[in-house]
Amino acid sequence: MDSRRRTVAELVAGRWGDHRPGLWFEGRVLTHHEVTAGAAARAALLGDLLPSGAHVGVLLDNTPEYPMWLSAAALAGAAVAGVNPTRRGPELARDILHTECRLLITEPAQLPLLRGLDLPGVRLLVTGTEEYDTLLAAYAGAEPDASRATPDDRLLLYFTSGSTGAPKAALCSQGRLAAAGRSLADQFRLGPDGVHYVCMPMFHGNAVIADWAPALASGAGVALRRRFSASGFLADVREYGATYFTYVGRAIQYVLATEPRADDRDNPLRLGFGTEAGAVDAAAFERRFGVRLVEGYGSSEGGAAIQWAPGTPRGAVGRAAPGLVVLDQETGTECPPAEFDAGGRLLNGDAAIGELVNRAPNPFEGYWRNPEADAERRRDGWYWTGDLFYRDRDGYLYFAGRTDDRLRVDSENLAAAMIENILARYEGAVAVAVYAVPDPVTGDQVMATLAGTFDPATFTAFLTAQPDLGTKMAPRFVRVVDRMPVTATNKIHRAALRKEGTHCTDPVWWRPPGEDTYRRLLPEPGYAEGPPAPTRGPSRVRRQGLEPRTR
Repeated sequence: MDSRRRTVAELVAGRWGDHRPGLWFEGRVLTHHEVTAGAAARAALLGDLLPSGAHVGVLLDNTPEYPMWLSAAALAGAAVAGVNPTRRGPELARDILHTECRLLITEPAQLPLLRGLDLPGVRLLVTGTEEYDTLLAAYAGAEPDASRATPDDRLLLYFTSGSTGAPKAALCSQGRLAAAGRSLADQFRLGPDGVHYVCMPMFHGNAVIADWAPALASGAGVALRRRFSASGFLADVREYGATYFTYVGRAIQYVLATEPRADDRDNPLRLGFGTEAGAVDAAAFERRFGVRLVEGYGSSEGGAAIQWAPGTPRGAVGRAAPGLVVLDQETGTECPPAEFDAGGRLLNGDAAIGELVNRAPNPFEGYWRNPEADAERRRDGWYWTGDLFYRDRDGYLYFAGRTDDRLRVDSENLAAAMIENILARYEGAVAVAVYAVPDPVTGDQVMATLAGTFDPATFTAFLTAQPDLGTKMAPRFVRVVDRMPVTATNKIHRAALRKEGTHCTDPVWWRPPGEDTYRRLLPEPGYAEGPPAPTRGPSRVRRQGLEPRTR
C-alpha cells in the first residue's frame, strides 16, 4: 500500500509479535508486542463502550497509557482529544464538552482538576485503579485488527494555542498522521534501532506528530518522561539510550541553564527537532552536548510545512516549496525579498515581512465545530498560516513571529520577533519577549519583558548601537523578571504578559516620549516620573495632567 495512504492502525498492528524493547517509563520496559497488546485490549473495550467515530478525551501526563490509548483509538476507529491539564474550571470543562468526548481517560493525580465540573454525558475511566484494571482484564486476549480503520478516519483533535479566544481543536486523520510520521522518519533517517525521547506533553501536536508518529512509522522505541524536566534531561537520555527528541519553546534554554559537566557530550543523542530554540541556543547546545538541533516549521493544522536541508543559511528555516509565498496582509500582494547588511541584519523588515500563505493543495483538515476559524485559514481558497515570515532572494524563508504578535506603532507595522532578535543581543538578556500594549491615543506601544539583568544606561547605549533597530522599535516599557512565564508547552506566555501589561509586581522601566533614558515606573498614584499601564480611553496619564507628547 502507498505509505501516504496508510493508517495509524496498520502501523500499530505492525508491531504485533515484535518482542524488542519498545517503551521505557520510570523503570518499566515494555516490548513493542506488549504495547500493541495493551492497545488491542483498550480498542476492544472502546468497541463495547462507544460507537465507531466517537471522541475520547485523554487527560494524562506522559505515561504508557497515553500512547496505548492513541493506538487503541486508531484500531477502534475512534478519535482522541488531548486535554491540557493546565486548563482549569470552566475552561477545562469547555474543552472536554466542545470536543464532544463521550469518555474521559484520566489518572488519580488529575482528579482534583475535575472536581465540581459539570460534564454531562461524559464517562470517566481512571487509570491505575483496581476498577480500571479489572475492566481491562476482560479484554486481555484481544488482538489488533486494523481492518476497521481508513486513512480518512479522524484520529486527533488537538488544541492549538492562541493569544485570544478559546483554543481551537484542529483535526488530524489517520492518513495524515501516518504520512507525517513517515515523512519525518525519512527526512531524518530515523530507523528501528532508535529510541525517541518524548518529554514534551502528549496533549500537544509536537509530541504526537513529530516524535511518537515517526517512532511508530520507523519501528523505533519510545521513552516517556511524565513531564519535562531540564535537570532530568541528560540522565534520561543516557538511561534510555535516546537518539532523537523534539522540543518547543524554551525547553532548550532550560537545559542549557543546568550546571555544565565535563561529560555532557557523552550521550547517545543524534538529533533534536523543534521550534523556537533560536540560532544562539542551538549552537550552544551543539557545542555542549555534541548534538545538532534542526529548527523546523510546520503549521500545527498541517496546512504548510518548510523542510530544512543542508545548505540552509543560518537563521533560515528552509527553502520555500512550490506554492508557499509571503504576502502583505493588507494588500494581498507578494512581499519583496529581504535585504541584509554585511552582518546579516534585516534592513527592510517593514516591507519584507508578511504572512506565510500556501497557495498549493494542502492537507489542512479543519477545526472541530468552528467554521469561522476554518474560513479564516482558508481565505481565497489558500491556506493562511497566521505566521509571519520573510524571504531572501534565493527563496529561503525566515520566521518572524505570529500575526498576533504584529504591532502597529505610529501607523507602522512591526514584527515582535524581529525586535526580540535584536534585544536578545543585549548582554544581560537570558530571554526576551516583545508584545504590544495599547497606546493612550491610538495604536500600540512596544513593551518587552526581559529575563536577566537590566541596567537602564547600559540598555539605552545598547539600543543606540543597533544599526537595524528602527526608530519605532525601541521598547517604551521594559519589564524585568527572574524567569520568563511559559505555557504548558514551554512557549513564552505572551497572552499573560499582554494582559498584565505594566500592572505587575516585577520592576518595570519606561522611556518617556521624546527621551532616550529609561526611568523606573512606580505604581503609586500621582508619581510624576511615569504613567500607569497604558489603556484605551481616558488614561491615568491624562487624569494626572501629563498629556502624552507627540513622538
